[in-house]
This record gives sequence, C-alpha cells and structure tokens, in this order.
Amino acid sequence: MPAIAVPQVNIKSPSLGGRSVPASRAGFLHNYFYFFMSLLIGVLVVYGFSRTVDKNLIHPAVRRPFLLYIHAVVFGGWVVFYMLQSTLVRTRNVGLHRRIGWFGAALGVVIPVLGISTAITMSRFNMVQLHQTGAAAFLMVPLFDIFAFSVPFALGIYWRKKPELHRRLLLVASCALTAAAFGRFPPNILPPVVFCAGVDSLIVLGLARDLIVNRRVHPVYLYARLLL
Repeated sequence: MPAIAVPQVNIKSPSLGGRSVPASRAGFLHNYFYFFMSLLIGVLVVYGFSRTVDKNLIHPAVRRPFLLYIHAVVFGGWVVFYMLQSTLVRTRNVGLHRRIGWFGAALGVVIPVLGISTAITMSRFNMVQLHQTGAAAFLMVPLFDIFAFSVPFALGIYWRKKPELHRRLLLVASCALTAAAFGRFPPNILPPVVFCAGVDSLIVLGLARDLIVNRRVHPVYLYARLLL
C-alpha cells in the first residue's frame, strides 16, 4: 500500500502570542493532558488507599472515629468530582461543567475544615488508643497537605473565568491531596520518608506539558513549586 502523506497541522497558541505549535508536538498533550491527569490521580489514590483501607476502615482491630469515614467519603468525592469535571471539559460540555462547578466549590470549602478536624482527631486517637509516640509530630504532615490544597483551590475558584489559571490551579490542588495515597505506596516503589516526591512528580508533569505545548512554563507551576 502506498504511503499516505499527512499534512502538517499547526495549532495557534494564545500563550505564545499567536505563534504556531506543531500538532505533532502538541497532539495528545494539548487536548487530553488534564483529562489524563484526572484519571491518573484517581488511579493513584485508589491504589494507595487500597493497601490500607481494609485494616484501617473496613476491618480495623480498634474501631476508628466516625469522622474518619466522613473524611474518606468527602475526600474521595473530590477526586471523583475532579475526574467528572475534566471529562465534561474534554467532551465540550462546558455549560454543565460551570453549572455543577459550584457544588465542587462547596466541596472544596468543606475539605479544609474536615481535614483539620480529622487530622486532630486521628492524632489524638493514635496517641491514646494506638499508643503511637510520633503521632503528635506527624500531625504537621496532614495539616500541611490541607494548606497545600486550600491555597491553589481558593485561587482557582477566584480565577474561575480565566481557564489557563483555573485548570492549572485546580490540578495543583488535586495533586496536593494525593500525598496520603503516595504515603501508602510500597517502600520499594516510594520510600515513606520521601512520599511527597510523588506529589512533586505530578506537578512536574504539568510543567513538562507546558514546555512541550507552550514552550514555556506557566507561572502557576513556578509558584506551586515554592508552595510545596
């Protein structure tokens, strides 16, 4: 069969002042990156927590506080909602994406309050019930994760009418919530002492996407690196 010549298609990028980006380079990343990242975050969260959910929630040796179950539902709900919103954008259902976006905003407001309450409750539980000596010091970890989520989330909602800012900020916020999942990875895959490197690697993917598609890194990722 004779070879078929495929015409070179260029994509105009506003962030490049109208300069053309070859579709062969942008391709998948230009159109599917954020959708792919939402699925990747979902897979990572399911894998990480699947290793501990049975012994910590379903069949715990010591009964866990009820607040922990609410925490699991709400935080898991955010991941599902983020995947749904990314899917709606990819399928060009932007109207529906915006209409249900306020539900996500309300969910995002609940997360810091619930996250801080759960962190304090579980720290006390781990010290009193499980006699873990390092529980008090470890409290700083979930509190920082909540901070790392809350700042880009709040900015993402504030700049919801600026898509280039909005989608990157909510990606950073969602990446921040994967820290607990990475902390449950097998040590031979990701040692617990450097579990935050998993979150960093997700942010780096966004940075790499911008370099390939836009040939420059968006300021959101630069400030996110300082934050994290």
